[in-house]
Order: sequence, then C-alpha cells, then structure tokens
Amino acid sequence: MISGKETKFYLGVDWGEKRIGLAMADSEIRLATPFKTVDSLDELLEVIREEEIDLVVLGQPIKMSGEREDLDPLFLDFLEEFKNKLKDVKIELVDERLTSRQADKLPGDKKNKASRDEISAALILQTYLDKLEN
Repeated sequence: MISGKETKFYLGVDWGEKRIGLAMADSEIRLATPFKTVDSLDELLEVIREEEIDLVVLGQPIKMSGEREDLDPLFLDFLEEFKNKLKDVKIELVDERLTSRQADKLPGDKKNKASRDEISAALILQTYLDKLEN
C-alpha cells in the first residue's frame, strides 16, 4: 500500500472474435504485463472474479480515421453482454488502434514472447495507466 491507499487491480482486455488477450497491473507499480489468453466471455469473467479485479480496461476497435459510428457489431454485442454480466466492476474503453501492429514489432519469437493478444492487452492497459499519471 502507498500512503494508506488500497491497492487496485486492473485488467487490460484485447477483444477478438476468436481470442481475448489479457494483461494485469496494479495501482502501486502501474506497469502492465501480459497475463493470459482466454476463449470466451465466461472465462474472462472467471479471471475477473479470481484475480479480484477492480477495473477493466477494454480496447475499443476504432477505425484508423477515428470514426466511432461504425464500430464492429460483434464488439458492440460483446460489450453489451459484458456490461450486463459485470455489475460490480467498472469498464473503461481505450482506443486500441495499432496495438496489434505494435505487438508484432516487439523483439522475440514465440518461444520467449507472450502472445500477440496478451501484448496488445498490455499496450491497451499501459495506455490507460499512463494517462492516470498526467
């Protein structure tokens, strides 16, 4: 604990139709690290319960032009169901443009690097954490 404040636990989420990448951080260190990949909303909700997550930072797929009007309908369905099932945990949306490309450019190979989805989740979460410090 810092200055008597309670530590909060954050989960970064990189949503995909097939896989959901996850990253974790806490309010003391504020450094996002790749965590794991899950295959479903139910698995995601289980992680949130098991890890006692206080805040979820979800990457929002926005077009390169910045338009939000044409968000992927599958993402919107996921977001609505996620919000309905996640009553006690706040969700923050963060622009996820280019996180997959950034993840691919990091050094390493499949043997010594976290999955693209987990790294993307860490980049999404770190973006949020960096804004907290400003």
